[in-house]
Amino acid sequence: MYEEELDENGVDYYAIRPNKSQIKRDIAELAAFAEELAALSAAQLNQFDLDVGLYKAIVAASDMPPTGARKRQMKYICAILRKTDIAPLQEKLARLQSKSAHAVREHHVAERWRDQLLSGEEGVLTQLLTAHPGADRQKLRHLVRSAKKEIVGTAPQKSALLLYRSLKELLAKDSAE
Repeated sequence: MYEEELDENGVDYYAIRPNKSQIKRDIAELAAFAEELAALSAAQLNQFDLDVGLYKAIVAASDMPPTGARKRQMKYICAILRKTDIAPLQEKLARLQSKSAHAVREHHVAERWRDQLLSGEEGVLTQLLTAHPGADRQKLRHLVRSAKKEIVGTAPQKSALLLYRSLKELLAKDSAE
């Protein structure tokens, strides 16, 4: 209901009511953000600067099955989030999600290089060394040679794992530069 006010000149002013649709969209956005927070692991959640009450509420919600109790808990989390500035939290979550996507991409690239090196194709090591000039040529050759011997024999494939780790370190170092 509108509240009517008159100023000294007799002009009518009305209180402006907030847009209900916008309020509902904001609440839905906050609920989706709360769900994303509840989906995080405890180690990931520790990276956020949350107050103790919010942290405990999110941890409790993440352990609950999707029932009415979880819905109430999520509404409680939304109520807490409404009182706090969530922009830094959203920014941190976005960085965390892009970081994990980047790590998956690096993992696949390192695996692809390892598989190509172990396939026995000519020139793959040369391609790797030209793409990443800071690589330790001697160490990579030794690991490739040892991994190929382990594949043929019955020994555990320790060198293939070491080769993967070396490639991953190399890719991480080159992407940081």
